[in-house]
Amino acid sequence: MPIRWILHWQPHQGTVVNSHTLNEISQCVENINGVKDGRWKSTLTFYRPNLRDQSIATDFPRDFLGISLMEQPTKYYFIIRGHKIVVEADSSILTIMEKLQSYKSKVALNFEGVQYKLGDFQLRVIKVVPNQAENLRGILMEIEYLPISSVEKSRPIMEEFIEIWREVLSKKSLPGHFMRAEPNFKEYGLGDTYTPQHTAVQYAAALAQLIASVQLRN
Repeated sequence: MPIRWILHWQPHQGTVVNSHTLNEISQCVENINGVKDGRWKSTLTFYRPNLRDQSIATDFPRDFLGISLMEQPTKYYFIIRGHKIVVEADSSILTIMEKLQSYKSKVALNFEGVQYKLGDFQLRVIKVVPNQAENLRGILMEIEYLPISSVEKSRPIMEEFIEIWREVLSKKSLPGHFMRAEPNFKEYGLGDTYTPQHTAVQYAAALAQLIASVQLRN
């Protein structure tokens, strides 16, 4: 699987994320000859234990994240950040969870956007919106480098591309910048060869940073 980096948009202090910023970022991709290559969507859900007896709450993870990825429609990914665990399951697990009622969905977020092709790269400009709502909560960008699946070998190429991309964005004088919350994949038992689990862990890290930035602005 090609290497992928996920960045989140960090607004300047006193500013908010809005659709104008999202459109300007998309325009920047097109200005460097990015070619639209369809829509893209994933969903992330926060789960909490549905306990009738609160005295056994310590026996369960307090919460965890579930992620569906568009390119892996038959799979579902769980991340327990507190224990540094990521698990791949068959998508039928969602039906089982619904019947068992052990955990309930607290919040669901959709990651929706446009995919662009740019040489050996694929870029996705993604808006973060609550399920069944339209209000923009954040902006993410996925950068995928198709020729390489090694986390370490791809690093200098990805870093160089990020620098070029930031220079392009700087000409727009937008009220913020992209940042990468780089998780320690080894803590999750993940190796150098990139997998969908790496993507799931990156989404969890990026979302944590988005939430932190919103709390800071508030």
